[in-house]
Amino acid sequence: MEKMSIHPTLLQRKIVHIDMDCFYAAVEVRDNPSLKGKPVIVGGQPGSRGVVATCSYEARKFGIHSAMSSSQAYKRCPSAIFIKPNSEKYRAVSSQIRDVFKRYTDVIEPLSLDEAFLDVTEHQLYGTEIAKRIRSEVFSDTELTCSAGVGPNKLIAKIASDMNKPNGITVVPPHKAKVFMEHLSLRKIPGVGSVTEKKLNSLGFKLCKEIWPIHISELERKLGKRMAGWLYDRSRGIDERPVRTERIRKSLSAERTFSEDLNDLDKIQEEIRKISVRVSEQLVKKDLKGKTITLKIKYSDFEQITRCISIERKTNDVDELFEVSYQLLLKTEVGARSVRLLGIGVSSFGDSEVTDSSITFSNGVQQVLF
Repeated sequence: MEKMSIHPTLLQRKIVHIDMDCFYAAVEVRDNPSLKGKPVIVGGQPGSRGVVATCSYEARKFGIHSAMSSSQAYKRCPSAIFIKPNSEKYRAVSSQIRDVFKRYTDVIEPLSLDEAFLDVTEHQLYGTEIAKRIRSEVFSDTELTCSAGVGPNKLIAKIASDMNKPNGITVVPPHKAKVFMEHLSLRKIPGVGSVTEKKLNSLGFKLCKEIWPIHISELERKLGKRMAGWLYDRSRGIDERPVRTERIRKSLSAERTFSEDLNDLDKIQEEIRKISVRVSEQLVKKDLKGKTITLKIKYSDFEQITRCISIERKTNDVDELFEVSYQLLLKTEVGARSVRLLGIGVSSFGDSEVTDSSITFSNGVQQVLF
């Protein structure tokens, strides 16, 4: 069996991951105390084709979760209180939370309105102390709770922040990384979804430690070179990605869920045109062009498929996006099956990607205080 030792990068960084607890729902409960203790769902109304954006822990007891259809959520909990999202309000609160982060570091990588990575390697305080203070100050400023993970890299910090929810903190110093990862389900690794989990389970892999004895060449034979190398590192808690103050955009997309299923091809073609316009406008605004165009379709029975193609040259032209997307559409069962959702994405930006202003770190850091 291969000996598992501390990877050098685990000694160089001190990362905090902050994740707000049921953010949208928590904001609504804060602003309307009569909702406290009740199943609250922020998202589409039960009679609409919308989905759950987030929900309170009282709603989660019924098996409701983000991205579930609002109609299904209603069936599980008819007494739930449905609230339409208020993006402007959530952005304002998120800005307050970001101001708290800035009291400790400028190296902040937001993942969404309600979570972010912070690199506090250069701060004189222990990472544990910083996380505690941030949680306390966020609550003082917003009356909202958050959970925190502290670790030697982004992977471990993010997993840790989910270990003691809600309103909790988990700290994993470098010398505890092996123990932390050992009995962890592979599904806990960000990027391992249900499809990948099933494949790994079919190969006899359920826990991170079950990957360790396998030679990289054998993993490559079972999983392919790219996946094998990625899982080889992640299962060991190795993650060399820096916290980026400006994230590189890898794709841009737009989609629409319809109030009624569509089965008329002319109407669907019209919607493809509208979505192409939205995507094109955003690409032009951000000065981006891409080579890979992806069409996303969700049928009325909730089966979801994607079709993609890479064209010869990068584009952000609306007519080209529409034409390619429509040709992809013709390779699906649209027309014979009703459609609930349509989406178009563009990726493979290459040299036209947003400038990477990521922060790099020296290998000379001698001590990291957890």
